[in-house]
Amino acid sequence: NKMRENKIINTIETERLYLRQWQASDFAPFAEMNANPKVMAYFPKLLTTSMSNTIAKKCQSLIDDNGWGFWAVSLKETDAFIGMVGLNNANADMPFSPAVEIAWRLDNDYWGLGYATEAARASLNFAFVELGIEEVVSFTAVINKRSQLVMERLGMTNTQENFYHPMINPNHRLAEHVLYKMTRQQWQDAVLT
Repeated sequence: NKMRENKIINTIETERLYLRQWQASDFAPFAEMNANPKVMAYFPKLLTTSMSNTIAKKCQSLIDDNGWGFWAVSLKETDAFIGMVGLNNANADMPFSPAVEIAWRLDNDYWGLGYATEAARASLNFAFVELGIEEVVSFTAVINKRSQLVMERLGMTNTQENFYHPMINPNHRLAEHVLYKMTRQQWQDAVLT
C-alpha cells in the first residue's frame, strides 16, 4: 500500500489479480471496453473516449482521496488491464442512498473465468473488514442476468426491492433495476461457514 501525503492508497492482491490505482496505460484499454457493444450491453450507451477517460480520472481521484474506490484490475501474470471492480458511494439520487455499492465491469475477453467474483469478493472483504461498513449494495438492470449471478455467487441477497434508475428513461428496457445487499454479519457468517 503506497503512502501518499500520509494517505494510504490501498492495493488489493488476490490469487490472480491486483486491484490497484489507475495508471495512464489503463485509459486506452478502458476506453476500448466502454466502446464495446458486448461489454456495454446493459448500459444505456457506448462511451466516447473522452467520456471514458473522465470516468477513469474520477475513479483515480476518488482513490487518491479515500484510499479505495473502483479500482483498476490487472492480471498478476501479465499485468494486463482487464477492467474495473470495487466500491463507491452510490449516487445521491438512488432510492437507497446513502449506501456503498460494489460494481464490476470487465473486458469480455476475460468473462467466464471467475475474475469478477474474485475481485468483488476481495472488495467486499475490504469493505467489511478494513472499512467496517455495515452493508454493501449492488444493483443492475433486471435483464442483466450475468451480473446478478455474480451477486449471488458473492452471497448477496436479492432485496426484491426493484427500482427505476433515476438517470434512465422509465420506458427504457434498462430502466428497471434489481437491488442486492449484503450485511457485515452475513459476510462474517459466510466466511466462518
